[in-house]
Amino acid sequence: MDNRSFDCGRIAQGYLRDRPWLHPQVLQMVRDELRLAEKLEAGLDIGCGAGLSAKALKELCGHVTGVDISPAMIEVCRSMYGDGYDFFVSKAEEVRSEKKFDMVTAAGVVNWVEEAAFLENLKSLLRENGILCVYDFWITDEMEGNPAFTVWWNREYLPRFPKPWRKEYVWGESQACRDYTVVKQHSYRLFHTFDLEAFVRFMMIQSNVNAKIESGEMRAGSVRRWMEESLQSIFDGQQRTLVFAGYVWIWRLLGK
Repeated sequence: MDNRSFDCGRIAQGYLRDRPWLHPQVLQMVRDELRLAEKLEAGLDIGCGAGLSAKALKELCGHVTGVDISPAMIEVCRSMYGDGYDFFVSKAEEVRSEKKFDMVTAAGVVNWVEEAAFLENLKSLLRENGILCVYDFWITDEMEGNPAFTVWWNREYLPRFPKPWRKEYVWGESQACRDYTVVKQHSYRLFHTFDLEAFVRFMMIQSNVNAKIESGEMRAGSVRRWMEESLQSIFDGQQRTLVFAGYVWIWRLLGK
């Protein structure tokens, strides 16, 4: 699936600067489940975006290769990450490499890919018994101890910024084929604390907002001002903890 909705410098820089780095918490669950005592040799991060997921994978693998469909995202990665990484532009279903990988991660990617082609292509990239880790996390309408945020999210934000189209289901055992076995399926909640300024910056790179800005329907400056004004009473000069929900699926490529 050729989705380039995030292929712009503003979004790439925002992903690098303003997205919470929650990925290590997810990969720690993977490390614990697989009982990895030492780093693996080589990891591949598909849909690496601005590199946060690749950076998290580096904690499990000695060398990480990151790929993304967006040249703007790959440019940011190459400017930020040096030894132990390499990055290149590719669609998820078309990644090619002479190297075999011990682990492949795909964070927030599988809603945009053609499942059969993606899994088939990975067979040529993973070593025998290699691990595929599919995971994602997203904003909920919940802030700890702050029901006003739930009202804002459902009555003000979503009507103004509806979700752009994507395949909304998450992968599970039904997507597995005879070449893979499911090791673990796990749902979780994550937490991150923002002040108002940081939260507005984070919201400015959401796909809902990006769709309106990149289409020309809204201007970034007016969107930012609306968020600052409408969220002022919700934050009330304090830091607030946002709740994220997510899942991780761990698969293993079967030996031949």
